Amino acid sequence: MKHFSYDEWLNYVKNDITENIREEFENHLYTCDQCLEHYLQAMAEHESSLPRLTNESNFTDLVMTEVSKQSSKQSIKKQKENTKKPFYQQASFHYFLAAAATLLLMFSGVFQSLATYASALEAPQIQQKKPSITEGVIDKTFAWMDSLDKKEANKK
Repeated sequence: MKHFSYDEWLNYVKNDITENIREEFENHLYTCDQCLEHYLQAMAEHESSLPRLTNESNFTDLVMTEVSKQSSKQSIKKQKENTKKPFYQQASFHYFLAAAATLLLMFSGVFQSLATYASALEAPQIQQKKPSITEGVIDKTFAWMDSLDKKEANKK
């Protein structure tokens, strides 16, 4: 893992680096405690050069007002996006289309034929059991032996 020096963190605090490098530094802070310590030291050293808040409670109220303005702008934007959709992209059109297709299939008898086909598949089919070749050979052998026994009985 690449660690950044204290001087590099000072440049970060002073905002003397490019946006790409700044992003790399911020991502690195999530995983490295050593660099986080350097960053906090750099912040403490340059704390005097950072802007001072004159009224902290007023600042919080201003930030919260801006947040609510931004969220209301986003909700208005989403409402406009919903109204700008063409009719064929709206959910109600899709529900209507599905209902129409269902009615068409129902009245044309497709569902009835499917139900008939399904019941035919479910019904047990009686199949005549075909004797195996071995059983056929055994039956013929016994029949031949019986015929031999009858011929011998007739001779006596």
